[in-house]
Amino acid sequence: MSQLHIHAINHVQLPFPVGEEDSIRHFYGELLGLHELLPAAGRGLRFLAGSQRIDLVPTTAGAGVSGAAHLALEVCGLPQLRWRLIEGNCQLIENQALPGYLRFYVKDPAGNQLEFLEPDESQYAMN
Repeated sequence: MSQLHIHAINHVQLPFPVGEEDSIRHFYGELLGLHELLPAAGRGLRFLAGSQRIDLVPTTAGAGVSGAAHLALEVCGLPQLRWRLIEGNCQLIENQALPGYLRFYVKDPAGNQLEFLEPDESQYAMN
């Protein structure tokens, strides 16, 4: 039997309430600075994150997603992103340290939890 070789995540799909397209566009496009792509078959919203996509699909029912479920994005320039989100009135969750990284969590307008991380080489500096 041949082994499966997964080499990348193509996309992640997250729900948002019908009618919240403007707030989703503002959060992902303006606050996070992601490029919006044309949606497949005119349904939902799509944003480019590096070479992967974040697809957001309108839903009429609560998704019931676990509090532990989240999308983690490794970024460059985490402090600048942090301030842009604070200026955009987003509430950050910054109480969960991760050795070797700077990080925080934030919820998008639909309540999907996102984690933003950046490697912190200063944590490995020799004394």
